Formats: sequence, C-alpha cells, structure tokens
Amino acid sequence: MILPSSLALISAALFTGAAFYISVGEQPSRLALDDRAVLLQWQPAYRRGYAMQAPLAAIAFALGMVAWWDVRGWQWLAGALVMLANWPYTLLVMMPLNKRLMAMGEADASPATTEMIRRWGTLHAVRTVLGVIGTAFFFWASYR
Repeated sequence: MILPSSLALISAALFTGAAFYISVGEQPSRLALDDRAVLLQWQPAYRRGYAMQAPLAAIAFALGMVAWWDVRGWQWLAGALVMLANWPYTLLVMMPLNKRLMAMGEADASPATTEMIRRWGTLHAVRTVLGVIGTAFFFWASYR
C-alpha cells in the first residue's frame, strides 16, 4: 500500500520543515526584539505552531504505523516511534515552560522572560532533531 507510506513521509517532512523554520528563522528573529515584544510575539506563534505541529506528529506516527504494518520494514516502525516521541517530550519536558510563558501578561515581560523563551528555543530544537530523524527513517524506508 503506497498511500500511507507516502503520506507518512509527507507528514513527517511537513512537521520537520515547520520545526526547522521555527528554530532557524522565527526564534532568532524573535530574540532580536525587546523583552515585551518577545513575549507578545511568542504567545500567538506558540498557539499556532502547536495547533499545526501536534497533529502532524500524530498523523506521521499513525501513518508510519500503517506503513509498517503493510510493508513490515523496521524503518517505518522506527520513524513512527521517533515522530511519536515528540508528544511525550513536549508534554513532559516543554509543557511546564510553555504554560508559564502562556500565563504571563504584557506587564510580566522582563529579561527573565526573554531568557525563558531562549531556553524554550533550545528545547524546541530537540523537536526539530526528532523530526529530522523520523523523516530520515521514512525516507530510507521509502527507498529500501
């Protein structure tokens, strides 16, 4: 069955592209702003990014599992599990910081807030790496 495997690769690549853009484009640009603007830019960007990336990781996992079930290549399973790893990593490692930042108001912005968002960027880079690894497994599986 070619469709689930192709869609798994596409979903993983979309997730990875979005994560990469955030890591190398949006985050460095955001950190060039003043403390207030950093927070005010991060909050809506986080909401939109989460709404896009969370489903992409889940879809890539599910389709990777279907491809593994159909084709039985271990690379599909590995890629699916790496894409799934984004969920517990985000919920357990990143979510406490995300919630603190989302609860802040404009008046709370300070150099400490900017430092928290800098730390968020470092944590987010792990998601980018997970996306690259998952996509690479799917790509490898597609051409084996």
